Amino acid sequence: MKIVMVLYPGGEAGKRVPELLGCVENALGLRQFLESKGHKLVVTTDTSKEMEKQLEDADVFICQPFWPAYITRERISKAPKLKLLLTAGVGSDHYDLAAAAERNITVAEITGSNVVSVAEHVVMQVLTLVRNYMPAYQEVVAGGWDIAKVASRSHDLEDKTVGIFGMGRIGQRVATRLKPFDVKLFYYDNRRLTTAEEQVVGARYMPLETMLPICDVVSINTPLTPATDRYFNKQRLMSMKKGAWMVNTARGRIVDTDALVEVLKSGHLAGYAGDVWYPQPAPADHPWRTMPNHAMTPHVSGTSLEAQKRYADGVRDCLTKFFEGKPLEREYIIVDGGKVVSPSYSYAFEKK
Repeated sequence: MKIVMVLYPGGEAGKRVPELLGCVENALGLRQFLESKGHKLVVTTDTSKEMEKQLEDADVFICQPFWPAYITRERISKAPKLKLLLTAGVGSDHYDLAAAAERNITVAEITGSNVVSVAEHVVMQVLTLVRNYMPAYQEVVAGGWDIAKVASRSHDLEDKTVGIFGMGRIGQRVATRLKPFDVKLFYYDNRRLTTAEEQVVGARYMPLETMLPICDVVSINTPLTPATDRYFNKQRLMSMKKGAWMVNTARGRIVDTDALVEVLKSGHLAGYAGDVWYPQPAPADHPWRTMPNHAMTPHVSGTSLEAQKRYADGVRDCLTKFFEGKPLEREYIIVDGGKVVSPSYSYAFEKK
């Protein structure tokens, strides 16, 4: 079989750090495993012409959410041998799931591989915004000591109201990690937790239209679906509490790009952080790079070295089962038997 991987470039770090499994140089640590079984492995960083050419006779295609290859309906139509689309990580919105289902192509991702890493990143970025860390750091780098400038926008997180949009695996871990800060926690999801689950995570359900105007911090932790695409438009962003902060480690397209810039420039929101963009990789002139009061990172939250080990192991497990004709782990599967079967993608938030 032919397996095509599209992975991020590792450069010198990839050559020097073997634990950097997700880069093109280290090929998820699977090169020897695959080639010893007689399979052809092609690994590239290219997400356009070279990738398209290699995809044409591929049986299996693998890419990452932080270096995504957008496998459209047209690209699928030109790959007649394609049987399996894998995401080395979590989030498969870069694949046309409907087109894959029509072709009876299995789509899977390594569910759970990133949950700890992303939840920790969310907490870090919440504190970065609330404590006004970036201007404080930049003041030091610039050789200054303007305490007033930094402290005038710095707050305690304690007693703030935090809302979580999407209470799945990551959202729940964000809640449990924020709970010790003595914040007031609420969440919105179209699947309510049980009373016992709410007590464990320390958050109470609240309708979105009620939650947004009272929250000092909003964390977005839901998949990108047709219904969440640009869900946070200008109207919804303006419905948030004036002076609030937002963190988005889910998908960039859940927030309207231009509307966010406008709302930050107006001063309605105090700041925005996250590590997801649209498109990815973000072009050098992406407006989020230069918008005011941001603490953005490239898409790194779910790819710590520990997370890379988890998703590389998951990909190996999927490939082993696929080669042996065995079913993949049920929790990994997004599309199977001509249907979208994952609850994360088959349901959608109701548009208001």
